[in-house]
Amino acid sequence: MTAKHLRKILRDLADPVVAEHSQRFFKTGKGEYGEGDKFLGIRVPVLRQQTKKYADIALSEVTVLLRSPFHEERLCALLLLVRKFSKGNEKDKAGIYNLYLKNTRYINNWDLVDSSAYQIVGAFLEDRDKQILFELAKSDSLWERRIAIISTYQFINKNRFTETLAVSKLLMNDEEDLIHKAVGWMLREVGNRDVAVEKDFLKIHYRKMPRTMLRYAIEKFSDRERKRYLEGTV
Repeated sequence: MTAKHLRKILRDLADPVVAEHSQRFFKTGKGEYGEGDKFLGIRVPVLRQQTKKYADIALSEVTVLLRSPFHEERLCALLLLVRKFSKGNEKDKAGIYNLYLKNTRYINNWDLVDSSAYQIVGAFLEDRDKQILFELAKSDSLWERRIAIISTYQFINKNRFTETLAVSKLLMNDEEDLIHKAVGWMLREVGNRDVAVEKDFLKIHYRKMPRTMLRYAIEKFSDRERKRYLEGTV
């Protein structure tokens, strides 16, 4: 299996109606976060089926696919990388992790980040030094900053919250709405596992949080609690 062959398979699955909807949904207009992105019109479950069928494709061919101008081909490549990472040995995992970080320019929409960052970057760093997350959090790239916070979901799932809170603090004043949503989401996930930890963090930071970040973070709180946070009376 080559990238060229897999591309032909994906092109045959394309649906122009789905593509048109996707271009609106992923904000591809001028000045929007996904400006200029191209879509074939293939839904995620269909892409996942293809990754199962062609999981043995060589890493070099996956890299070619990752650099495609078409969103679904990049997503397919990332799903293949996640699959290969989960089944690989330590050498394989290191190679995929390094490939991922060298190609972040192609991981350039929220769904691409969210479907791969914690499964690759977070998983690789689980028992390693995590300084790269703080470097990514300071990046000029919106997508690298999102990779930084979403990668910590791996640690949250192991009831380890230190990195999530530290990266959240770094991103507190970020100007991008997609970062506000991502940080709020990860804080909510911390709270789902230990609400006291989340509330301790919010007590210090909630008054200066962007509104969207706070709303995402407190989504599971009671109506009364949410109102108090939003009114600044906690």
